[in-house]
Amino acid sequence: MKILVVDDEKTIVKGIKFNLEREGYEVDACYDGETAIELARTEQYAVILLDLMMPKVDGLEACQQIRQFSNVPIIMLTARSEDGDKLMGFESGADDYVTKPFNIMELKARIRALIRRASMPGTQQQKEGGKLVRGQIEIDPERRTARRYGELVELTVKEFDLIELLMRNPGKVYSRENLLDLVWGYDYQGDIRTVDVHIRRLREKLEKQPNSPEYIITKWGVGYYFAEG
Repeated sequence: MKILVVDDEKTIVKGIKFNLEREGYEVDACYDGETAIELARTEQYAVILLDLMMPKVDGLEACQQIRQFSNVPIIMLTARSEDGDKLMGFESGADDYVTKPFNIMELKARIRALIRRASMPGTQQQKEGGKLVRGQIEIDPERRTARRYGELVELTVKEFDLIELLMRNPGKVYSRENLLDLVWGYDYQGDIRTVDVHIRRLREKLEKQPNSPEYIITKWGVGYYFAEG
C-alpha cells in the first residue's frame, strides 16, 4: 500500500517516511505541490499527506487540482492551527487535517482510519443486497460510488461516509457533534463547522438546487437530516 508524503521540510518528510515504512507502507516523497499533483496523476496512492505551505503550488491549490481527477484520501499537514485554515483545507477537498507538531501515533491512526473507510464495503448494504436510492440520488456502498440524476459524482471519503449515514437513516436529525463523532471518529477535535463545509459540498454535488436543497435538509438549531419519501 503506497502513501505520498508532501512537505518542503525535508526533515519532517524523512521522519514520516521512516515511521510509515516501519508500518509496512511503501512511501513516495516530494517537496512541492506541483510535483505532488503530477505524482497523484500518475501513481495510485492509498493516502496523500499534503503540507499547506509549500513552494510553487501550495497545499490548498494542490488539493483542489488533485480533486479534479482523483478522490484519493488527503490529510493536510500544517503548522497553522486557526479554524479558518482548517475550513479552507476542507473546502479544497481534504478529508482530514493534522496540525504540527503532531504525534506520529495519532497520524498513523488517522491514516489507518481513512484507508479503512475508503476500502470498507457497507456491511448493512451487504445485508440489504443493493444500492441506496433516495429520489434522484443513488449510492453504492460496496463500490463507494454516487450518482445524481444518473450521472456519476466524485465524492471524497468523508463526503461519502456522511451521505451514506444520512441516506441510511432518512428523517433522523443528527447534530453536528453527532456527525463529527460518527463520521470522523477517533476523538476528532475539529471545529464543528467542518460538518457545515462537507454538507455544503455534498449539496453542490448532489442537489439540483444547492441553495434550496430537496434531500439534504437543515434542521435549524439542531443539525441535518436526509429527507424522507
